[in-house]
Amino acid sequence: MDTAFLRSTLARNLVYDEFAVLHSTSYRFHPLRYLRCNLADSSPCQTILFASPSRGLTQRAAALPDVDDFFWEKEPTPILDTIDAPIHLKNLSSKELKQLADEVRSEISFVMSRKCQPCGPGRSVVELTIAIHYVFNAPMDKILWDAGQHAYAHKILTGRRSLFHTIRQKSGLSGFTSRFESEYDPFGAGHGCNSLSAGLGMAVARDINGRKNRIVTVISNWTTMAGQVYEAMGHAGFLDSNMVVILNDSCHTLLPNADGRPKMSVNAFSSALSKIQSSKGFRRFREAAKGFAKWFGKGMHEFAAKVDEYTRGMIGPHGATLFEELGLYYIGPIDGHSIDDLICVLKEVATLDSTGPVLVHVITRTEDDTGGNIRSDLTPNEEGPSNSSHDLLNFLETGLSRTYNDRFVEALTAEAENDKRIVVVHGGMGMDRSLRLFQSRFPDRFFDLGIAEQHAVTFSAGLACGGLKPFCIIPSTFLQRAYDQIVEDVDMQKIPVRFAITNAGLVGSEGPTNSGTFDITFMSCLPNMIVMSPANEDELIDMVATAALVEDRPICFRYPKGAIVGTSGTLTYGNPLEIGKGEILVEGKEIAFLGYGEGRPEMLDS
Repeated sequence: MDTAFLRSTLARNLVYDEFAVLHSTSYRFHPLRYLRCNLADSSPCQTILFASPSRGLTQRAAALPDVDDFFWEKEPTPILDTIDAPIHLKNLSSKELKQLADEVRSEISFVMSRKCQPCGPGRSVVELTIAIHYVFNAPMDKILWDAGQHAYAHKILTGRRSLFHTIRQKSGLSGFTSRFESEYDPFGAGHGCNSLSAGLGMAVARDINGRKNRIVTVISNWTTMAGQVYEAMGHAGFLDSNMVVILNDSCHTLLPNADGRPKMSVNAFSSALSKIQSSKGFRRFREAAKGFAKWFGKGMHEFAAKVDEYTRGMIGPHGATLFEELGLYYIGPIDGHSIDDLICVLKEVATLDSTGPVLVHVITRTEDDTGGNIRSDLTPNEEGPSNSSHDLLNFLETGLSRTYNDRFVEALTAEAENDKRIVVVHGGMGMDRSLRLFQSRFPDRFFDLGIAEQHAVTFSAGLACGGLKPFCIIPSTFLQRAYDQIVEDVDMQKIPVRFAITNAGLVGSEGPTNSGTFDITFMSCLPNMIVMSPANEDELIDMVATAALVEDRPICFRYPKGAIVGTSGTLTYGNPLEIGKGEILVEGKEIAFLGYGEGRPEMLDS
């Protein structure tokens, strides 16, 4: 099969499952099979090279070929080509804005598909991003984002389109907002849930300095699982500072509905109600009614406030009164894919003066891999497989592209088969697919808490006090947020919580905000904590067995994100390690090297 046919096949975005001869600079020529997921998928593309059944390789290879070797079709973007800054949006008609949304979505899909990275969450907020920049005047008005993928369209519209192909690369654009990258990014975002606190600080600074610019923060329903969001909301309601909080509700949930439908819906009535709530006339009438009630005395004012609260609670969606109780004026829900409705509401909100914080509830839909339906069972970092690539992803989980996470979950599942006291508590943004094995086998012993890492640690401590053996699985970078709970609720009380610290060390394209570079220091300084790190996947299995046996103090082990090679594929039960005893790899004189974790002992020979 010639290369031209392969390129044309890729250009048509087909899944190709035939034998071909590919060349890799790292490997010799081999008869290889080439599998590729659909280019338009929002899930991460997977490109796998492996030997045909008739030919064997001495060592397995799981690699991505250079995408520049292939031809990629790109749809024309005539309107987007004219946008160099948000100010260029101001003169576009409604029809042109809708076309621009399609072009931005196509641009994100094109770039992220070539990089084999998910783009569903970034595509879902395109209309919202366009409406925000159409109404507000960045960079004078400050626009803050909680999640990195939600800022993709923001980066494209703020003069960084020409560099967007370098996103998550060395010396390229950051995968998150960055103050060092653009004046349109007033605050950096990495772990989420910080935009509201930072935005409130900017609003207070604006008021003290006598400025009139507006502050807009965009949060997601995933970041609302973190307590910092509600702390900031309560403080904003107390200070009564003018700011706009946009809740991007993608209908994702850790506990999806049994019928698969989202909890919140948008219809003509809710859209009309949102427009009334945001209008000047309604707000002025409401303020006048409050003043009139005060004139009759405190009792009448409190009665009127209760009537207002109950009325808005009856006609508004479930949960709206929570934001009202925190002091934010609630507007919504609004269709996050209707540019006309978004612009109408945001224009009214932007003209409101001296009204305190306002929360605009926007419903968006994250497309599945076939481009259509809502997926409420997946996190932003865990896009589901399409039907065409389902077998491929299953092969990945059991075949070539095996990771430390895969080996850890298999070992933990094997231990849990024999020990009914073992439970898993997962924290952090996104759940690794490998954890589905334990979740499907022991659904009643698996708890996914999202980015509520502080709660995850103390919850694990409570499980341990109740006689269970909790394994608290949190990526290294997200464990930083729960350090106080680790110290006070676990280590100082010598509670046997077992911490599995994933994604330890540098994580490449995810950038410095997601790198796990500090856990060795902050965990090893604790007086009662046992710290471990495997040199290979076999030691990881032994450490799972060791952690399951320790019941008098906390214990942790860290392992990297990367793939494993050379494993036999046959899982054996681990052998408990002797605490405090190391392994001598190379004998020497005068100089001693102490290693911790994964390493290359052959380097010591030189």
